Amino acid sequence: MKTTAAALPPATRALTWCLHLLIVALLSLAAGRAVADGRPHAAMTVAVAVACVVVYAAGPALPRVRRFPMAAAVWLAVVGACWLVLLALSADAVWVAFPLYFLQLHLLPRRAGLAAVAATAVTAITAFAVHQGFFSLAMAIGPVLGAAVAVAVVWGYQALYRESEQRRRLIEELTVTRADLARAEHTAGVLAERERLAREIHDTLAQGLSSIQLLLRAAERALPGTPENAAGYVGQARQAAVDNLAEARRFVAALTPPALHDATLPGALERLCATTSARHRITARFHLTGDPAALPTAHEVALLRIAQSALANTVQHAHAATVEVSLSYLGDHVAIDVVDDGTGFDPDQQPASTLDSGGFGLTAMRARMHALDGTLTVESAPGRGTILAAQLPLPAPADSDM
Repeated sequence: MKTTAAALPPATRALTWCLHLLIVALLSLAAGRAVADGRPHAAMTVAVAVACVVVYAAGPALPRVRRFPMAAAVWLAVVGACWLVLLALSADAVWVAFPLYFLQLHLLPRRAGLAAVAATAVTAITAFAVHQGFFSLAMAIGPVLGAAVAVAVVWGYQALYRESEQRRRLIEELTVTRADLARAEHTAGVLAERERLAREIHDTLAQGLSSIQLLLRAAERALPGTPENAAGYVGQARQAAVDNLAEARRFVAALTPPALHDATLPGALERLCATTSARHRITARFHLTGDPAALPTAHEVALLRIAQSALANTVQHAHAATVEVSLSYLGDHVAIDVVDDGTGFDPDQQPASTLDSGGFGLTAMRARMHALDGTLTVESAPGRGTILAAQLPLPAPADSDM
């Protein structure tokens, strides 16, 4: 009663409805038999049974009864009072004691619930004996056995529920701990990489730039008195700049995908298509449009990663026979299109956070394009294949140096 029906597990909701139906059925039985047998006070019995149903139905509908234990106890007392009146009118009401046991054990604290169950059992036995005009041990077996069953079932369910809650909390704590550990490992990896790059830059580029600065200062001091010495210093500075440029290029190469080592972007894409066709049951073809232009490493990496991700998604999910990868140099921008003849999907129904097995989902693709002022569009429909198009603006010639 402390939670709404929608918040209960399916099994608990089913048991709750069974309890509701059992109470209504037993009250209807008492009222029906009173009318059918033409008993005295039959009309009063029916009226009290209806009142019991109304009072019982009001409990789950009242928010205070669902939320506050004291209100639930008051409601339970009113239900019990109605039952006592009905029990005084009809011996058949004794069977209502069984579902009342469950209500009392569920709504009241353990000791109070146990005392209420015992009092209800004694009341039921006494009332039945009064109606029969005598007492026998057999009259006590039913109420007592029903009370024992109710106590065993409710206490067993509560124990299982507590164990389930403990497991749920343990799983939540484990999930949080794993997430914290993953974040800590990621942070540690980022810091370690930053430290490595800082050491590399300090030991190579920074030292080289310092040497260039010293050599140029020496050349400045040598002018205009000894121009031959100044020329020597300038030559040494030029050589230091050449060496530093080589180091810078080495750093850039270390951060690029292996597919782009000693290869152009068109060559890497062509090799990617050939590898995909060789490794999977799909025909991947590459097309080049326009004259290839020099691109910054970030642009080449982004386009290659998008092609890799799109092909991986096609192989894993599209069930396609062919896929066409096109790289186009179109004046002021470069574009890559991946078109397959697979099953397709509804882009509006795809979760924004969905990632493919390689870690490059649509969200990651769009983030790559956005970081480079590019665009990414996806056109698809169930049964009509998929078209993925990515465009990047071509940088000015000065931006592509190095």
